[in-house]
Amino acid sequence: MAKERCFQLDARKLFFMLSLAVVFLSLCILLSDPGQVVEYWSAQPSVHPLAQLYRNKNASANMLTNASLDESTGAPAGATSTDATDMELTATRRLPQALIIGVKKGGTRALLEFLRLHPDVRAAGSEPHFFDRHYDRGLDWYRSLMPKALDGQIVMEKTPRYFVSADSPARVHAMSRDVKLIVVVRDPITRAISDYTQIVSKTPSVASFESLSFRNGSAGAEVNPRWSPLWIGLYARHLERWLAYFPLAQMHFVHGERLVTDPAGEMARVQDFLGLERIVTDKHFYFNQTKGFPCLKKLEGSSQPHCLGRTKGRAHPQIQDGVIRRLSQFYRPHNLRFYEMVGQDFGWQ
Repeated sequence: MAKERCFQLDARKLFFMLSLAVVFLSLCILLSDPGQVVEYWSAQPSVHPLAQLYRNKNASANMLTNASLDESTGAPAGATSTDATDMELTATRRLPQALIIGVKKGGTRALLEFLRLHPDVRAAGSEPHFFDRHYDRGLDWYRSLMPKALDGQIVMEKTPRYFVSADSPARVHAMSRDVKLIVVVRDPITRAISDYTQIVSKTPSVASFESLSFRNGSAGAEVNPRWSPLWIGLYARHLERWLAYFPLAQMHFVHGERLVTDPAGEMARVQDFLGLERIVTDKHFYFNQTKGFPCLKKLEGSSQPHCLGRTKGRAHPQIQDGVIRRLSQFYRPHNLRFYEMVGQDFGWQ
């Protein structure tokens, strides 16, 4: 009788220990993947407290993520937590549908900053230099540099060197035959002086503008078109390569001087070209007398206006009048040819 009672006690202990082991193992599995808890209890007629706790935790995390959705996912600012989460799920990284391909020191950074104000534009921050320097990395790498965008938003980037790169037109065409191309052009002499000013800021010991502009360093000699600041300004020559792959209707030329004096007018034309509603208007700009450049009025959530960095609007060195006259004579036929090619007179003298 005593032996039978001991056996019953041992059986109960064994059953209790096995039950504890099962419970412990179940907890380990569930805690290693909390999503299983939610998935299981979501299928039940009522919500278990553990599942509700997990859901509340996720909701709080989503609210923190949604606070920066307009930059990281493309969702508009002010969206509710639920809306922003849905937008995050639909936002994807795509290859650009529009490119600002040139020209250096023409106003490309200003144009990109102005376009960023539009809610239907998503633009890469830095210059990818994919089609001129990093093409061997492939389109998947290039796509990874683009910001996430929603359906209906335009993805774009700007790399001014594309316009003068011999390989870029064919490579861009291989990516997309329908991509829209934007070129900001400026008086080639003023552009060259601005380019030289940037060079001096990085290499103060560089030779004078006059000596670099002519083959033997004298204004009486032949102009040196191989010097990069002057070579970039041969717009017609560079445009020929692009027109071999893209029709003129797919290209828009922004008047660099008018981008400074009438930013709203130039932005209206750019928005029309991209098929966007005219949202960026004159109410977004004011002219900064110190920099001699338009700046953006203070944005929502900021108490300060937004101007381009200190490197923009540098004071240009004084160039001899004789040098300017020689360069004007040199560029005149090239400018006239460019006007004829694009069907627009930019009025550079």
